[in-house]
Amino acid sequence: MPYSPGNAHRLPDTARDPETMTPDPDSTGPVAIVGAGVTGLAAAFRLGQLGIDAVVYEAGTRAGGPVHSVCRDGYLAEDGPNTLLETSPKIRALIRDIGLADQCLGADSRASKRFIVRNGVPKPIPGSIAGWLFTDLFSLHAKLRVLGDLFLPRQPTDAPEESVAGFVRRRLGGEFLDYAINPLVAGIYAGEPERLSVAQAFPRLAAVERRHRSLFLGQLLGARERRRSGETPRANAPKLSFVGGLGTLVSGLLRAVGNRVEYESSVTALARHEDGWEVESRRGHQVHRRRHRAVLLAAPAHKLARISLEGREGNSLAWLAGIVHAPVTSLVLGFRRGDVAHPLDGFGLLVPALEPFPILGAIFNSSLFPGRAPEGHVTITCYLGGSRDPGLALAPLEHQLGRVRESLARLIGVRGEPTFVHRCVHAQGIPQYNLGYGDFRERMRRLEESEPGLRFAGHFRDGISLSDCLVAGLRVAEEIAGSNPKAPAPAPRANP
Repeated sequence: MPYSPGNAHRLPDTARDPETMTPDPDSTGPVAIVGAGVTGLAAAFRLGQLGIDAVVYEAGTRAGGPVHSVCRDGYLAEDGPNTLLETSPKIRALIRDIGLADQCLGADSRASKRFIVRNGVPKPIPGSIAGWLFTDLFSLHAKLRVLGDLFLPRQPTDAPEESVAGFVRRRLGGEFLDYAINPLVAGIYAGEPERLSVAQAFPRLAAVERRHRSLFLGQLLGARERRRSGETPRANAPKLSFVGGLGTLVSGLLRAVGNRVEYESSVTALARHEDGWEVESRRGHQVHRRRHRAVLLAAPAHKLARISLEGREGNSLAWLAGIVHAPVTSLVLGFRRGDVAHPLDGFGLLVPALEPFPILGAIFNSSLFPGRAPEGHVTITCYLGGSRDPGLALAPLEHQLGRVRESLARLIGVRGEPTFVHRCVHAQGIPQYNLGYGDFRERMRRLEESEPGLRFAGHFRDGISLSDCLVAGLRVAEEIAGSNPKAPAPAPRANP
Protein backbone atom coordinates (compact mmCIF):
# COMPACT_ATOMS: atom_id res chain seq x y z
CA MET A 1 0.00 0.00 0.00
CA PRO A 2 1.59 3.31 -1.02
CA TYR A 3 2.36 5.91 1.58
CA SER A 4 0.13 8.97 1.58
CA PRO A 5 -0.52 11.73 4.13
CA GLY A 6 -3.06 10.58 6.68
CA ASN A 7 -2.46 6.91 5.86
CA ALA A 8 1.11 6.26 7.04
CA HIS A 9 2.65 2.82 6.85
CA ARG A 10 3.08 1.09 10.19
CA LEU A 11 4.26 -2.28 11.32
CA PRO A 12 1.34 -4.75 11.21
CA ASP A 13 -0.98 -4.37 14.18
CA THR A 14 -0.96 -8.13 14.68
CA ALA A 15 2.78 -7.98 15.40
CA ARG A 16 2.48 -5.03 17.80
CA ASP A 17 2.91 -5.79 21.50
CA PRO A 18 2.07 -2.75 23.66
CA GLU A 19 4.28 -4.02 26.46
CA THR A 20 7.35 -3.79 24.23
CA MET A 21 6.65 -0.26 22.98
CA THR A 22 9.21 2.22 24.29
CA PRO A 23 7.47 5.35 25.57
CA ASP A 24 9.01 8.69 24.66
CA PRO A 25 7.78 12.09 25.81
CA ASP A 26 8.68 13.54 22.41
CA SER A 27 6.23 12.05 19.90
CA THR A 28 8.85 12.21 17.18
CA GLY A 29 11.56 10.62 19.32
CA PRO A 30 15.31 10.92 18.95
CA VAL A 31 17.24 10.28 15.75
CA ALA A 32 17.86 6.56 15.22
CA ILE A 33 21.34 5.56 14.09
CA VAL A 34 21.76 1.99 12.86
CA GLY A 35 25.33 0.86 13.45
CA ALA A 36 27.87 1.95 16.07
CA GLY A 37 30.84 2.10 13.75
CA VAL A 38 32.84 5.31 13.56
CA THR A 39 30.33 6.87 11.13
CA GLY A 40 27.40 6.27 13.46
CA LEU A 41 29.33 7.38 16.54
CA ALA A 42 30.56 10.56 14.87
CA ALA A 43 27.00 11.35 13.78
CA ALA A 44 25.64 10.75 17.30
CA PHE A 45 28.32 13.00 18.77
CA ARG A 46 27.64 15.83 16.32
CA LEU A 47 23.89 15.58 16.84
CA GLY A 48 24.51 15.89 20.57
CA GLN A 49 26.60 19.02 19.99
CA LEU A 50 23.64 20.44 18.06
CA GLY A 51 21.20 19.67 20.86
CA ILE A 52 19.53 16.68 19.19
CA ASP A 53 19.20 13.36 20.98
CA ALA A 54 20.09 10.11 19.25
CA VAL A 55 19.86 6.37 19.88
CA VAL A 56 22.54 4.16 18.31
CA TYR A 57 21.43 0.60 17.60
CA GLU A 58 24.37 -1.82 17.55
CA ALA A 59 23.80 -5.50 16.77
CA GLY A 60 27.13 -6.57 18.27
CA THR A 61 28.66 -6.37 21.70
CA ARG A 62 31.14 -3.57 20.99
CA ALA A 63 31.33 -0.37 18.97
CA GLY A 64 33.80 0.79 16.35
CA GLY A 65 33.37 -1.86 13.69
CA PRO A 66 36.81 -2.89 12.38
CA VAL A 67 38.51 -0.06 14.31
CA HIS A 68 39.88 -1.96 17.28
CA SER A 69 43.27 -2.02 18.99
CA VAL A 70 44.75 -5.00 20.82
CA CYS A 71 47.54 -4.63 23.41
CA ARG A 72 49.34 -7.82 24.39
CA ASP A 73 52.87 -8.79 25.47
CA GLY A 74 54.16 -5.28 24.87
CA TYR A 75 52.79 -5.15 21.30
CA LEU A 76 49.97 -2.99 19.94
CA ALA A 77 48.04 -4.41 16.98
CA GLU A 78 45.21 -2.94 14.93
CA ASP A 79 42.37 -5.12 13.64
CA GLY A 80 41.45 -2.63 10.94
CA PRO A 81 43.02 0.61 9.74
CA ASN A 82 46.43 1.57 11.10
CA THR A 83 46.34 5.32 10.47
CA LEU A 84 43.86 8.18 10.42
CA LEU A 85 44.50 10.58 7.53
CA GLU A 86 43.95 14.24 8.37
CA THR A 87 42.33 15.03 5.01
CA SER A 88 40.00 17.65 6.47
CA PRO A 89 40.21 20.21 9.29
CA LYS A 90 37.14 18.48 10.72
CA ILE A 91 39.33 15.54 11.74
CA ARG A 92 41.54 17.59 14.05
CA ALA A 93 38.51 19.47 15.39
CA LEU A 94 36.77 16.19 16.24
CA ILE A 95 39.85 14.90 18.05
CA ARG A 96 39.95 18.11 20.08
CA ASP A 97 36.22 18.13 20.80
CA ILE A 98 36.20 14.60 22.23
CA GLY A 99 39.21 15.35 24.42
CA LEU A 100 41.90 13.31 22.68
CA ALA A 101 44.29 16.05 21.52
CA ASP A 102 46.88 15.15 24.17
CA GLN A 103 46.85 11.48 23.12
CA CYS A 104 47.13 12.08 19.38
CA LEU A 105 50.32 10.98 17.59
CA GLY A 106 51.70 12.05 14.25
CA ALA A 107 53.56 9.47 12.18
CA ASP A 108 57.34 9.58 12.29
CA SER A 109 58.52 11.73 9.37
CA ARG A 110 61.26 9.20 8.68
CA ALA A 111 58.56 6.65 7.86
CA SER A 112 57.08 8.55 4.93
CA LYS A 113 58.91 6.41 2.36
CA ARG A 114 56.87 3.73 0.60
CA PHE A 115 58.17 0.73 -1.29
CA ILE A 116 56.84 -1.15 -4.31
CA VAL A 117 58.13 -4.61 -5.06
CA ARG A 118 59.65 -5.17 -8.50
CA ASN A 119 61.59 -8.30 -9.46
CA GLY A 120 61.34 -9.43 -5.86
CA VAL A 121 62.98 -6.30 -4.43
CA PRO A 122 61.22 -3.49 -2.51
CA LYS A 123 62.08 -0.26 -4.33
CA PRO A 124 61.28 3.18 -2.89
CA ILE A 125 58.64 5.25 -4.67
CA PRO A 126 60.37 8.45 -5.79
CA GLY A 127 59.33 11.56 -3.91
CA SER A 128 60.70 14.17 -6.32
CA ILE A 129 61.02 14.85 -10.04
CA ALA A 130 64.71 14.00 -9.90
CA GLY A 131 63.84 10.78 -8.13
CA TRP A 132 61.39 9.83 -10.87
CA LEU A 133 64.03 10.51 -13.53
CA PHE A 134 66.62 8.20 -11.98
CA THR A 135 64.54 5.47 -10.30
CA ASP A 136 64.84 1.93 -11.63
CA LEU A 137 61.28 1.18 -10.52
CA PHE A 138 60.17 2.11 -14.08
CA SER A 139 61.82 1.72 -17.44
CA LEU A 140 62.81 4.68 -19.63
CA HIS A 141 59.94 3.83 -21.96
CA ALA A 142 57.46 3.95 -19.05
CA LYS A 143 58.80 7.33 -17.90
CA LEU A 144 58.43 8.81 -21.38
CA ARG A 145 54.95 7.31 -21.69
CA VAL A 146 53.87 8.95 -18.43
CA LEU A 147 55.04 12.33 -19.72
CA GLY A 148 52.71 11.83 -22.67
CA ASP A 149 49.83 12.72 -20.33
CA LEU A 150 50.71 16.38 -20.95
CA PHE A 151 49.62 16.09 -24.58
CA LEU A 152 46.63 13.75 -24.44
CA PRO A 153 43.04 15.00 -24.92
CA ARG A 154 40.41 14.52 -22.23
CA GLN A 155 37.94 11.69 -22.42
CA PRO A 156 34.68 12.64 -24.22
CA THR A 157 31.83 13.32 -21.81
CA ASP A 158 29.62 10.73 -23.53
CA ALA A 159 32.22 7.93 -23.28
CA PRO A 160 31.22 4.72 -21.45
CA GLU A 161 32.12 4.31 -17.79
CA GLU A 162 35.83 3.60 -17.52
CA SER A 163 37.67 1.27 -15.20
CA VAL A 164 40.70 2.41 -13.21
CA ALA A 165 42.84 0.18 -15.42
CA GLY A 166 41.40 1.64 -18.61
CA PHE A 167 41.88 5.20 -17.38
CA VAL A 168 45.51 4.67 -16.30
CA ARG A 169 46.42 2.64 -19.35
CA ARG A 170 45.03 5.37 -21.61
CA ARG A 171 46.72 8.28 -19.84
CA LEU A 172 49.89 6.85 -18.29
CA GLY A 173 50.60 3.50 -19.92
CA GLY A 174 50.57 -0.18 -19.04
CA GLU A 175 53.79 -0.33 -17.04
CA PHE A 176 52.65 2.45 -14.72
CA LEU A 177 49.38 0.56 -14.28
CA ASP A 178 51.16 -2.69 -13.41
CA TYR A 179 53.79 -1.31 -11.04
CA ALA A 180 52.13 1.75 -9.50
CA ILE A 181 48.35 1.68 -9.72
CA ASN A 182 47.77 -2.06 -9.37
CA PRO A 183 49.58 -2.29 -6.01
CA LEU A 184 48.06 1.03 -4.89
CA VAL A 185 44.55 -0.26 -5.59
CA ALA A 186 45.35 -3.47 -3.72
CA GLY A 187 46.58 -1.42 -0.77
CA ILE A 188 43.52 0.83 -0.63
CA TYR A 189 40.59 -1.28 -1.80
CA ALA A 190 42.09 -4.79 -1.81
CA GLY A 191 40.57 -4.67 -5.28
CA GLU A 192 41.48 -4.96 -8.94
CA PRO A 193 41.89 -1.98 -11.28
CA GLU A 194 40.17 -3.81 -14.14
CA ARG A 195 36.96 -3.96 -12.08
CA LEU A 196 37.00 -0.70 -10.13
CA SER A 197 35.30 2.34 -11.62
CA VAL A 198 37.59 5.35 -11.81
CA ALA A 199 34.63 7.72 -11.37
CA GLN A 200 33.45 5.91 -8.23
CA ALA A 201 36.71 4.74 -6.63
CA PHE A 202 38.89 7.74 -7.53
CA PRO A 203 36.43 10.53 -8.37
CA ARG A 204 38.99 13.31 -7.92
CA LEU A 205 41.26 11.70 -10.49
CA ALA A 206 38.46 11.58 -13.03
CA ALA A 207 37.48 15.17 -12.14
CA VAL A 208 41.04 16.41 -12.74
CA GLU A 209 40.94 15.14 -16.31
CA ARG A 210 37.52 16.70 -16.95
CA ARG A 211 38.59 20.07 -15.60
CA HIS A 212 42.27 20.37 -16.55
CA ARG A 213 42.65 17.75 -19.32
CA SER A 214 46.11 16.68 -18.07
CA LEU A 215 46.70 14.99 -14.72
CA PHE A 216 50.03 16.80 -14.35
CA LEU A 217 48.49 20.20 -15.08
CA GLY A 218 45.64 19.44 -12.72
CA GLN A 219 48.06 18.58 -9.94
CA LEU A 220 49.79 21.94 -10.33
CA LEU A 221 46.69 24.08 -10.84
CA GLY A 222 44.62 22.29 -8.20
CA ALA A 223 47.10 22.87 -5.39
CA ARG A 224 45.94 26.47 -4.91
CA GLU A 225 42.28 25.43 -4.75
CA ARG A 226 43.01 22.76 -2.15
CA ARG A 227 44.89 25.22 0.04
CA ARG A 228 41.95 27.61 -0.16
CA SER A 229 39.41 24.94 0.84
CA GLY A 230 41.53 23.55 3.68
CA GLU A 231 41.28 20.04 2.22
CA THR A 232 44.46 17.99 1.97
CA PRO A 233 45.23 15.50 -0.82
CA ARG A 234 45.17 11.97 0.54
CA ALA A 235 48.77 11.33 -0.51
CA ASN A 236 49.99 14.37 1.48
CA ALA A 237 47.63 14.13 4.45
CA PRO A 238 49.28 13.79 7.87
CA LYS A 239 48.97 10.27 9.28
CA LEU A 240 47.64 10.16 12.83
CA SER A 241 47.04 7.64 15.55
CA PHE A 242 46.91 7.64 19.36
CA VAL A 243 49.09 6.44 22.19
CA GLY A 244 46.78 3.47 22.70
CA GLY A 245 46.06 2.92 19.00
CA LEU A 246 43.05 3.86 16.92
CA GLY A 247 40.78 2.11 19.39
CA THR A 248 41.33 5.22 21.51
CA LEU A 249 39.28 7.16 18.97
CA VAL A 250 36.35 4.78 19.45
CA SER A 251 36.66 5.01 23.24
CA GLY A 252 36.72 8.81 23.04
CA LEU A 253 33.62 8.90 20.86
CA LEU A 254 31.82 6.52 23.20
CA ARG A 255 32.60 8.69 26.22
CA ALA A 256 31.31 11.73 24.34
CA VAL A 257 28.16 9.95 23.18
CA GLY A 258 27.42 8.63 26.65
CA ASN A 259 24.72 6.02 27.11
CA ARG A 260 23.18 6.50 23.67
CA VAL A 261 24.50 3.16 22.31
CA GLU A 262 22.24 0.12 22.74
CA TYR A 263 24.31 -3.05 22.26
CA GLU A 264 22.98 -6.38 20.99
CA SER A 265 20.04 -4.49 19.48
CA SER A 266 19.57 -5.70 15.95
CA VAL A 267 17.27 -3.54 13.82
CA THR A 268 14.88 -5.74 11.85
CA ALA A 269 12.29 -3.34 10.40
CA LEU A 270 11.64 0.31 9.61
CA ALA A 271 8.17 1.74 9.07
CA ARG A 272 7.43 5.24 7.75
CA HIS A 273 4.96 7.51 9.58
CA GLU A 274 3.62 10.97 8.91
CA ASP A 275 5.91 12.50 11.53
CA GLY A 276 8.87 10.15 11.45
CA TRP A 277 9.81 6.50 11.65
CA GLU A 278 9.15 3.46 13.78
CA VAL A 279 12.17 1.22 14.36
CA GLU A 280 11.75 -2.42 15.29
CA SER A 281 14.75 -4.00 17.01
CA ARG A 282 15.46 -7.30 18.71
CA ARG A 283 17.49 -7.86 21.83
CA GLY A 284 17.58 -11.55 22.62
CA HIS A 285 14.00 -12.78 22.42
CA GLN A 286 12.51 -9.36 23.05
CA VAL A 287 11.12 -7.15 20.30
CA HIS A 288 11.18 -3.38 20.83
CA ARG A 289 9.53 -0.68 18.76
CA ARG A 290 10.29 3.00 19.10
CA ARG A 291 9.35 6.20 17.30
CA HIS A 292 12.13 8.33 15.80
CA ARG A 293 12.18 11.62 13.95
CA ALA A 294 14.79 10.36 11.46
CA VAL A 295 16.87 7.25 10.72
CA LEU A 296 20.52 7.13 9.71
CA LEU A 297 21.64 3.84 8.18
CA ALA A 298 25.35 3.56 9.00
CA ALA A 299 25.88 -0.19 9.40
CA PRO A 300 27.64 -2.24 6.68
CA ALA A 301 25.57 -2.59 3.50
CA HIS A 302 25.20 -6.37 3.70
CA LYS A 303 23.67 -6.01 7.17
CA LEU A 304 21.33 -3.19 6.16
CA ALA A 305 20.04 -5.38 3.32
CA ARG A 306 18.36 -7.65 5.91
CA ILE A 307 16.19 -4.86 7.33
CA SER A 308 12.58 -4.76 6.23
CA LEU A 309 11.51 -1.33 4.98
CA GLU A 310 7.87 -0.24 4.95
CA GLY A 311 7.69 3.08 3.20
CA ARG A 312 6.57 4.11 -0.22
CA GLU A 313 5.46 1.31 -2.52
CA GLY A 314 8.36 -0.63 -4.02
CA ASN A 315 11.05 0.69 -1.71
CA SER A 316 13.35 -1.87 -0.14
CA LEU A 317 16.87 -2.29 1.23
CA ALA A 318 17.43 -5.82 -0.13
CA TRP A 319 19.31 -4.49 -3.18
CA LEU A 320 22.18 -3.44 -0.89
CA ALA A 321 23.14 -7.14 -0.75
CA GLY A 322 24.39 -6.72 -4.33
CA ILE A 323 27.35 -4.62 -3.16
CA VAL A 324 30.48 -6.75 -3.44
CA HIS A 325 32.87 -6.83 -0.47
CA ALA A 326 36.44 -8.10 -0.70
CA PRO A 327 37.50 -10.41 2.15
CA VAL A 328 40.76 -9.33 3.81
CA THR A 329 42.89 -10.74 6.61
CA SER A 330 45.33 -8.61 8.56
CA LEU A 331 48.14 -10.63 10.11
CA VAL A 332 50.20 -8.70 12.66
CA LEU A 333 53.59 -10.21 13.42
CA GLY A 334 56.30 -9.24 15.89
CA PHE A 335 59.99 -10.06 15.41
CA ARG A 336 63.26 -9.36 17.13
CA ARG A 337 64.87 -6.37 15.46
CA GLY A 338 67.99 -8.42 14.75
CA ASP A 339 65.93 -11.01 12.84
CA VAL A 340 64.89 -8.47 10.15
CA ALA A 341 67.54 -7.45 7.62
CA HIS A 342 65.59 -4.57 6.07
CA PRO A 343 65.90 -1.22 7.90
CA LEU A 344 62.10 -0.82 7.77
CA ASP A 345 62.71 2.85 7.05
CA GLY A 346 59.30 3.65 5.66
CA PHE A 347 55.54 3.26 5.86
CA GLY A 348 55.53 -0.17 4.27
CA LEU A 349 55.53 -1.98 0.94
CA LEU A 350 52.99 -2.81 -1.76
CA VAL A 351 53.07 -5.90 -3.97
CA PRO A 352 51.91 -5.78 -7.63
CA ALA A 353 49.86 -8.72 -8.88
CA LEU A 354 52.65 -9.57 -11.34
CA GLU A 355 55.03 -10.39 -8.47
CA PRO A 356 55.04 -13.99 -7.10
CA PHE A 357 54.05 -13.14 -3.54
CA PRO A 358 50.72 -13.90 -1.85
CA ILE A 359 50.54 -10.74 0.28
CA LEU A 360 48.90 -7.53 -0.92
CA GLY A 361 51.30 -5.43 1.11
CA ALA A 362 52.78 -4.81 4.53
CA ILE A 363 52.91 -1.91 6.99
CA PHE A 364 55.94 -1.30 9.21
CA ASN A 365 53.90 -0.35 12.28
CA SER A 366 56.78 0.11 14.71
CA SER A 367 58.43 2.54 12.29
CA LEU A 368 55.28 4.66 12.11
CA PHE A 369 54.36 5.22 15.76
CA PRO A 370 56.04 4.60 19.13
CA GLY A 371 54.80 1.92 21.50
CA ARG A 372 53.91 -0.63 18.83
CA ALA A 373 56.54 -3.18 19.88
CA PRO A 374 58.73 -3.88 22.93
CA GLU A 375 62.26 -2.55 23.02
CA GLY A 376 64.45 -4.38 20.51
CA HIS A 377 61.48 -5.69 18.52
CA VAL A 378 59.46 -4.61 15.46
CA THR A 379 55.84 -5.00 14.34
CA ILE A 380 54.79 -5.71 10.75
CA THR A 381 51.19 -6.04 9.52
CA CYS A 382 50.61 -8.07 6.34
CA TYR A 383 47.38 -8.10 4.32
CA LEU A 384 46.06 -11.15 2.51
CA GLY A 385 43.22 -11.91 0.15
CA GLY A 386 41.15 -9.17 -1.37
CA SER A 387 39.75 -9.58 -4.86
CA ARG A 388 43.16 -10.90 -5.89
CA ASP A 389 42.90 -14.09 -3.79
CA PRO A 390 39.71 -14.18 -1.68
CA GLY A 391 40.29 -17.81 -0.69
CA LEU A 392 43.57 -16.96 1.03
CA ALA A 393 41.82 -14.39 3.24
CA LEU A 394 39.65 -17.16 4.67
CA ALA A 395 42.34 -19.86 4.92
CA PRO A 396 43.47 -21.34 8.28
CA LEU A 397 45.98 -19.33 10.28
CA GLU A 398 48.73 -21.95 9.90
CA HIS A 399 48.53 -21.78 6.11
CA GLN A 400 48.47 -17.98 6.08
CA LEU A 401 51.34 -17.73 8.52
CA GLY A 402 53.52 -20.03 6.43
CA ARG A 403 52.87 -18.07 3.23
CA VAL A 404 53.52 -14.74 4.93
CA ARG A 405 56.76 -15.85 6.57
CA GLU A 406 58.06 -17.10 3.21
CA SER A 407 57.23 -13.75 1.63
CA LEU A 408 58.82 -11.68 4.38
CA ALA A 409 61.95 -13.82 4.30
CA ARG A 410 62.42 -13.12 0.59
CA LEU A 411 61.32 -9.48 0.61
CA ILE A 412 62.85 -8.00 3.75
CA GLY A 413 65.10 -10.72 5.09
CA VAL A 414 63.04 -11.93 8.06
CA ARG A 415 64.38 -15.00 9.84
CA GLY A 416 63.53 -16.68 13.09
CA GLU A 417 60.19 -17.31 14.77
CA PRO A 418 57.70 -14.48 15.28
CA THR A 419 57.48 -13.26 18.86
CA PHE A 420 53.90 -12.06 18.41
CA VAL A 421 51.00 -13.15 16.19
CA HIS A 422 47.60 -11.50 15.93
CA ARG A 423 45.09 -12.17 13.16
CA CYS A 424 41.81 -10.51 12.23
CA VAL A 425 39.68 -11.88 9.39
CA HIS A 426 37.26 -9.50 7.67
CA ALA A 427 35.08 -11.89 5.66
CA GLN A 428 32.99 -8.98 4.36
CA GLY A 429 35.81 -6.48 4.30
CA ILE A 430 36.01 -3.57 1.88
CA PRO A 431 33.13 -2.57 -0.44
CA GLN A 432 34.27 -2.61 -4.04
CA TYR A 433 33.40 0.50 -6.02
CA ASN A 434 33.31 -1.52 -9.22
CA LEU A 435 31.96 -0.54 -12.63
CA GLY A 436 28.26 0.23 -12.18
CA TYR A 437 28.61 1.21 -8.51
CA GLY A 438 27.10 4.58 -9.34
CA ASP A 439 23.75 2.79 -9.64
CA PHE A 440 23.93 1.87 -5.94
CA ARG A 441 24.67 5.46 -4.94
CA GLU A 442 21.88 6.72 -7.17
CA ARG A 443 19.40 4.32 -5.55
CA MET A 444 20.45 5.59 -2.13
CA ARG A 445 19.91 9.16 -3.27
CA ARG A 446 16.47 8.39 -4.70
CA LEU A 447 15.45 6.49 -1.58
CA GLU A 448 16.46 9.44 0.60
CA GLU A 449 14.34 11.72 -1.59
CA SER A 450 11.29 9.47 -1.52
CA GLU A 451 11.53 8.62 2.19
CA PRO A 452 11.92 11.85 4.20
CA GLY A 453 14.09 11.42 7.27
CA LEU A 454 15.92 8.33 5.96
CA ARG A 455 19.66 8.79 5.35
CA PHE A 456 22.66 6.66 4.38
CA ALA A 457 26.28 7.17 5.43
CA GLY A 458 29.34 4.98 5.72
CA HIS A 459 32.08 3.31 3.75
CA PHE A 460 29.60 1.94 1.20
CA ARG A 461 28.49 5.48 0.38
CA ASP A 462 31.10 8.11 1.27
CA GLY A 463 34.55 6.55 0.78
CA ILE A 464 36.24 3.65 2.50
CA SER A 465 38.91 5.36 4.61
CA LEU A 466 38.54 6.03 8.32
CA SER A 467 38.66 9.78 7.70
CA ASP A 468 35.98 9.49 5.00
CA CYS A 469 33.67 7.72 7.45
CA LEU A 470 34.24 10.23 10.25
CA VAL A 471 33.65 13.25 8.03
CA ALA A 472 30.54 11.59 6.57
CA GLY A 473 29.11 11.05 10.05
CA LEU A 474 29.65 14.68 11.00
CA ARG A 475 28.22 15.94 7.71
CA VAL A 476 25.06 13.82 7.72
CA ALA A 477 24.35 14.80 11.34
CA GLU A 478 24.45 18.47 10.34
CA GLU A 479 22.17 17.74 7.40
CA ILE A 480 19.66 15.91 9.60
CA ALA A 481 19.73 18.80 12.08
CA GLY A 482 19.26 21.36 9.32
CA SER A 483 16.32 19.55 7.75
CA ASN A 484 14.48 18.80 11.01
CA PRO A 485 11.84 21.42 11.81
CA LYS A 486 11.66 20.27 15.44
CA ALA A 487 15.40 20.64 16.01
CA PRO A 488 16.63 23.69 17.90
CA ALA A 489 18.85 26.15 16.10
CA PRO A 490 22.31 24.57 15.77
CA ALA A 491 24.30 25.88 18.72
CA PRO A 492 27.20 23.83 20.10
CA ARG A 493 26.79 22.69 23.67
CA ALA A 494 29.16 21.14 26.18
CA ASN A 495 30.32 17.65 25.32
CA PRO A 496 28.20 15.00 27.01
